[in-house]
Amino acid sequence: MSRFHAMQVFVKVAETSGFAEAARQLNMSPPAVTRAVASLEDQIGARLFTRTTRTVKLTEAGVRYFDDCRRILADVVEAEAAAGGSYAKPTGVLTVTASALFGQDYITPILTEYLDQNPEVNARALFVDRITNMVDEGIDVGIRIGDLPDSSFSAIRVGAVRRVVCGAPSYFEQHGVPKHPADLAKHRIIVSTASWASLDWRFGGEGKPVVRIAPRLSFNTYGAVLKSTMLGWGLARPLSYQIGQALIDGDLQTILSEFEEEPLPVHVVHPEGRRASAKVRAFVDLAVERLRANRSIN
Repeated sequence: MSRFHAMQVFVKVAETSGFAEAARQLNMSPPAVTRAVASLEDQIGARLFTRTTRTVKLTEAGVRYFDDCRRILADVVEAEAAAGGSYAKPTGVLTVTASALFGQDYITPILTEYLDQNPEVNARALFVDRITNMVDEGIDVGIRIGDLPDSSFSAIRVGAVRRVVCGAPSYFEQHGVPKHPADLAKHRIIVSTASWASLDWRFGGEGKPVVRIAPRLSFNTYGAVLKSTMLGWGLARPLSYQIGQALIDGDLQTILSEFEEEPLPVHVVHPEGRRASAKVRAFVDLAVERLRANRSIN
């Protein structure tokens, strides 16, 4: 077995935390997988795994070697792809992530247009309201809302969104319009129970008030929050992109605009940098053009 193949086997064992599962995924026999790892350990002169009857864990040397092997294998795959022309023509599978509503309303139309333009590409979309680990989850492109942490990822700013308080015209006719964030204590509040949601609503403007809200109605999906708000039952505090069409149609109105916090930037990010494959470059170019032209985030 070549050193390169043995490294592939070692990486798969580390990723699956098991020799038997690695053998299954690689379509190899368990003894062949064991021999490949043992051969690497002999050549390196160090143990790569600590094995018990129940667990397989990387040793300290194994952790370092695992990181190096993944980098080396990725470089080989990239070199082969470049030689084969996939860096000149979009091919393969593109994986894109965004938050649930943003992905549904803003990225889906871009993704379908992209697939029409690139018939040799298939796409996988991961629209979730959590921060994904793009490298570990095999994601090519992400759309991030909010300030970005320092990283080696390429990031292109395409717009900004605001956190706004809103309600239906029928609600304001019946209950009045709050003039200050403190007035929200007298109103029906609708919230999402997402893990990142907070009952402390922070505002900008004079004094930068913080209001502890007492919601009358809670939902586990933001779509339900927006639906009940448009029905005129209460007030909600979404991001502006989530109600873009409802504002245009007049179904919702924003209030307390003078107390809004600074807008949150929207970026298209990808981990490949200048060496991005054609499928990634083509999608990023299209997404940047379409998102920058979208009134709801610009």
